[in-house]
Amino acid sequence: MTRFTGLLVSFCFLSFAQAIAESPPNVIIILADDLGRGDYSAFGTKDISTPHIDRLCREGMTFHNFYANSCVCSPTRAALLTGQVPDRVGVPGVIRHTSDNSWGWLSPQAVLLPQILRPADYHSSIVGKWHLGLTSPNTPTERGFDQFHGFLGDMMDDYLTHLRGGQNFMRKNRDVIEPKGHATDLFTTWACDYLKERAAINDRNQTPKPFFLYLAYNAPHDPIQPPPEWIEKVRRRQPEMPEKRVKLVALIEHMDDGIGQMLLTLDQLKLSANTLIFFTSDNGGILGQGAVNGPWRSEKQHMYEGGLRVPGIARWPGHIAPGSETNRVAVTMDLFATVAEAAGVNPAPDVEAVSFLPTLLGKPQPDPVRDLYFVRREGGPAYGGKTIEALVRGNWKLIQDSPFQPLELYNLKTDPRETTNLATREPKIFQELSAALRLRIQQGGQVPWQEP
Repeated sequence: MTRFTGLLVSFCFLSFAQAIAESPPNVIIILADDLGRGDYSAFGTKDISTPHIDRLCREGMTFHNFYANSCVCSPTRAALLTGQVPDRVGVPGVIRHTSDNSWGWLSPQAVLLPQILRPADYHSSIVGKWHLGLTSPNTPTERGFDQFHGFLGDMMDDYLTHLRGGQNFMRKNRDVIEPKGHATDLFTTWACDYLKERAAINDRNQTPKPFFLYLAYNAPHDPIQPPPEWIEKVRRRQPEMPEKRVKLVALIEHMDDGIGQMLLTLDQLKLSANTLIFFTSDNGGILGQGAVNGPWRSEKQHMYEGGLRVPGIARWPGHIAPGSETNRVAVTMDLFATVAEAAGVNPAPDVEAVSFLPTLLGKPQPDPVRDLYFVRREGGPAYGGKTIEALVRGNWKLIQDSPFQPLELYNLKTDPRETTNLATREPKIFQELSAALRLRIQQGGQVPWQEP
């Protein structure tokens, strides 16, 4: 059930049909990297200041139950761009530049969001982190994006050198580039430049074309390397804060400042009114680095709630009520269907994503009857090339957080912090969910996750 706050009497909602008839919206998806569920000040976390993320909350809708499709990077990004659970498109784990430790390969049959937006005359750009392939044919402009300005790889060894394992994965479209500056600042600048380019082009055209911008920051992923002036700003404000928390907060606040620059650019270009923005993260934060995942158990790399619950915030002036909130359960892949519906295009019929556009527009929308399936394949001694999974059906969650440990069962309604394993106390539910999980694993096995 969606709850609206603030004065809504004078707020005028446009129907979905009216919205599309007027003009399909521009769309911006902002994806943070390893941002904890509670690591923004509007959540209520007192030691961090994120006025621009908070502005999105104040001017839009906050999801209280938004999940990433995986507890690590590549699978969630694959789900976002395909509308499918990750192993159905060949990305059950992290894609890396070292072939002996890479656990995914984006399926050639997967249809990406920019491809389905093209018939609606959208121009699509990705700025920032791609992480779905390092070589042809799995680079952004070969998979549907009109423009790419960013980083192909999984993470940077340094925010200033931008190298990974001594290799340069920074690109503009398919050209190797060697930009100078902090990666967060570069991605912010390139995103603002893209908005200015689209505004200038549309000013010259009699019929403006909508755009889709996917702004994928690599912050606050490690190395936790904020600019020194941001560290000092946090130290002055919070002199008692532990040093590891200081650095993480500074890196997040630096990213928030970049989001603020982008919002200001939208305002200056008069693009805000018809731009749908969604902000989220690819997985939970790392507790050992000082992340705040709210009250939920565990962190990134794990299938407990702390690794899967992420921020979910949407803004679309005149369509989404300011200060609204929803308890609807949604996952990253649902963004695919939501953007498609807002753009007036139809995704392929086998896409699992479910649009939550009616919820955004303040319309009644029943929760979909579906299981939520989460997967991660990984190497090393802790995983051995095997997978960990979770399956959620209603209030029940079945989880295998280690391939070498038994399955666990939790009731998320009565035990949202996953403290009491009910696997032996609820044998019927345990068996039903176990069978459903096995079927999911079989389905994932139909799609290759290594390049032939």
